[in-house]
Amino acid sequence: MSGAVLVAVAAAIGNLLQGWDNATIAGSVLYIKKEFNLESEPTIEGLIVAMSLIGATLITTCSGAIADSIGRRPMLIVSSMLYFVSGLVMLWSPNVYVLLLARLLDGFGIGLAVTLIPVYISETAPPEIRGLLNTLPQFTGSGGMFLSYCMVFGMSLMNSPSWRLMLGVLSIPSLFYFALTIFFLPESPRWLVSKGRMVEAKRVLQRLRGREDVAGEMALLVEGLGVGGETSIEEYIIGPANELHDDQEPTIDEDQIKLYGPEEGVSWIARPVTGQSTLGLASRHGSIANQTVPLMDPLVTLFGSVHEKLPDTGSKGSMLFPHFGSMFSVAGNQPRNEEWDEESVARDGEDYPSDAGGESDDNLQSPLISRQTTSMEKDMIAPAHGSILSTRGNGSLVHAGEPGSSMGIGGGWQLAWKWTEREGQDGTKEGGFKRIYLHQHQEGVPGSRRGSIVSIAGGDGPGNSEFIQAAALVSQPALFSKELMGQHPVGPAMMHPSEAAAKGPSWRDLFEPGVKHALFVGVGIQILQQFSGINGVLYYTPQILEQAGVGVLLSNLGISSVSSSLLISGLTTLLMLPCIAIAMRLMDITGRRSLLLTTIPVLIVTLIVLVIGSLINMGKIANAAISTISVVGYFCTFVMGFGPVPNILCAEIFPTRVRGLCIAICALTFWICDIIVTYTLPVMLTSVGLAGVFGMYAVVCVISWFFVFLKVPETKGMPLEVISEFFSVGAKQKSN
Repeated sequence: MSGAVLVAVAAAIGNLLQGWDNATIAGSVLYIKKEFNLESEPTIEGLIVAMSLIGATLITTCSGAIADSIGRRPMLIVSSMLYFVSGLVMLWSPNVYVLLLARLLDGFGIGLAVTLIPVYISETAPPEIRGLLNTLPQFTGSGGMFLSYCMVFGMSLMNSPSWRLMLGVLSIPSLFYFALTIFFLPESPRWLVSKGRMVEAKRVLQRLRGREDVAGEMALLVEGLGVGGETSIEEYIIGPANELHDDQEPTIDEDQIKLYGPEEGVSWIARPVTGQSTLGLASRHGSIANQTVPLMDPLVTLFGSVHEKLPDTGSKGSMLFPHFGSMFSVAGNQPRNEEWDEESVARDGEDYPSDAGGESDDNLQSPLISRQTTSMEKDMIAPAHGSILSTRGNGSLVHAGEPGSSMGIGGGWQLAWKWTEREGQDGTKEGGFKRIYLHQHQEGVPGSRRGSIVSIAGGDGPGNSEFIQAAALVSQPALFSKELMGQHPVGPAMMHPSEAAAKGPSWRDLFEPGVKHALFVGVGIQILQQFSGINGVLYYTPQILEQAGVGVLLSNLGISSVSSSLLISGLTTLLMLPCIAIAMRLMDITGRRSLLLTTIPVLIVTLIVLVIGSLINMGKIANAAISTISVVGYFCTFVMGFGPVPNILCAEIFPTRVRGLCIAICALTFWICDIIVTYTLPVMLTSVGLAGVFGMYAVVCVISWFFVFLKVPETKGMPLEVISEFFSVGAKQKSN
């Protein structure tokens, strides 16, 4: 766990450099104007400031696709190099045109950092603290702004401040960041899995999690290779196999799934609920399409039904099946085959042995998920591409793991597979191979496995026995190939992970219902964030604080007006840091959605107060005091919710295979809206006045609250792959 934290802290330094640059250019542009005589050329002056924004926008258009192709880490290395080179060029800058080039290079570095660091942290962080770690970029960005304002303020007190030195200092921390990206940051394990480099991914995961057994998470990452697919919501009763009634023998009931626990020597059986359960994820709110709130997205209700039944301990680890072993445990003392990497696995003509036949399913060293022997299996031959359940013999598609491991994947979720037999329309036997994400939603003491089946209408569970009520997302495994099924109609036709990875991202994947739904949420919240007023309040802050008399007080202390504005901006940034720290603490407790729904009303109130202060004359002192409190309140509230949450959400809701591409679309939306808001603000101030501008921002915040309430789900504590699966389910249910 500490490994993931340190990696996130190191990656977030890229945002510190962004904040550092933003504050430095704001202070140094006053001196640049004097040296290059730009007082009469406001266009060039504006370009100096905006060139980094233009560079960030340009690089974002291609950063996602490149990151999906060559990896997250190489792009972060390029970002640090661009920061370093731009700092040196700005330090040199003999004329304004070289300075513009340097600012463009700096913008390239900023664009890569802002786009990819949230993705990188999301893909390396455990679900339980992913929100906290992904708030680090907001904290380090504001920290970089504060440090930069302090530096520029100190330099402004000198007799002849050097703007080149102010801007060139950026190369020092960027060199440190470059060293971290080269020698410390690993590649994202999810990206490695997406390229079929399983051995590397396992080593990175072991380092990030601080433990040897990462079999469950490795299997989860493999399942993340899929995009779309048919997903259904089912419900299971899980109980000890030896507590079943005689007429419920698991080897007879083809719908049952056997789960093994080597540590306790106990096998458990998962049986589908035959009647409707009031505890069920799918049925707790009735049909997913029938909503009690008009216009409420079914997806929001679906996510909410998961979180409302979590135990009091929150999402701190998986409680489901705490004693289950790994599905990768092998029978006997077979040597472990970890040669899962695409470079080391033979392709042509190599058979992956199947577990069909040979040994009894009653062996407690068997895989976590097993099934009864069917009539079809008796005559089954080993398929050319094997089975993900293959764990006996000389090799396995899935590498072996430690016998005492767990298939918990975080947030109370458990990963499993089932293999069932059904009769086709022509009477032939067909095999169905499904992946299931199980989620415990029993009530009672956290960690307890005993519950009551009183509320299960028509359900037949083991009476007076320990059991777990679990909802399940059931879908096709990422490595299951319908094409191969046609060639090998017997057994699950599986492909090697590197073969699935070879498909790569496709623009067609963006039109999958779940991906389109996620893009709507991500793009929508980015647009609303930019039009919620942050740029306008930043623009107006020096004037407000000047009215409050802060400038007069500082001038009496012998501080010039330029130095005063820098000091005021630095103090304003300093106030943000404790608020961001609070948000970091709450992000995985109250959740992203709850923070937005709580903080946006405060933004609305502060903007309305600013409108009133602009329209009504309550006296110079009263107006200044009210405006100052409103501005400070707006900043502190914004950085707790609307500041970090959009980037966190956008880094969580997309499938692994298209995550870089989708996050680039959201980031491009962010930069375009930033440009629009920044350059229309002076025009709006002239046309509708200050009160009109803040009034429009308040209206956007009201729209934002309803958008979040109706369309944005709660993603705290859930594995990324489960989140994207939920989006797929919700989108298809909505379309139906």
